[in-house]
Amino acid sequence: MVKILFEDNHLIAAFKKSGQTVQPEPNKPLSLEEEVKAYIKEKYQKEGAVFLGVIHRLDMPVSGVVLFARTSKALARMNELFHDRLVGKFYEAWVENTPPNTEGLLTHYLKRDENKNFTKAFVSEVKQADKAQLKYKLLKKSANKTLLSIELLTGRKHQIRAQLSAMGCPIVGDLKYGASRPFSDGMIALQSCKLTFNHPVKNEAVVIASEGINYLF
Repeated sequence: MVKILFEDNHLIAAFKKSGQTVQPEPNKPLSLEEEVKAYIKEKYQKEGAVFLGVIHRLDMPVSGVVLFARTSKALARMNELFHDRLVGKFYEAWVENTPPNTEGLLTHYLKRDENKNFTKAFVSEVKQADKAQLKYKLLKKSANKTLLSIELLTGRKHQIRAQLSAMGCPIVGDLKYGASRPFSDGMIALQSCKLTFNHPVKNEAVVIASEGINYLF
């Protein structure tokens, strides 16, 4: 059953499991979008198609908070908020090794290889690369693993995975970006834990949070 984290007449947020896609893809399990549509259809006894606007996405192996729009007006306004970087995006990640500092700002220039579905992080500016920034803070250590809280300041494809790997701290289980071993189910220890923003219709502060990834280790 889908886990709903927030719901009103304009927006709905749900928890995406690792290994699940946000939108339907061929030969993939039931997407979060399909689950949320089924939930709305059943709860409100809706006939016909259910409108659900996809505002943002998470990588398939990443778990956590995903926000959808229930109206076209909310979708357009939330798209503006994301575009203008007026949405707070907070993650937690277990990483291998220990960062050089207990907290810091990472700035890289990311270049995509779409054929390999891979993002390369450079410390200095290169052609056709996008500037990417995130803040991190050490929460706790366990054996050779470290739990970080992350505030994503820009929204690039595979940004957190590439930047933490470039720092020498690949996300646990993320073999693509340098982890020593994968999880058996293909997940990685990265979770979207919180979104903060001003409601696009009610103009009220909204905080949507999940339980965090602390339970993994």
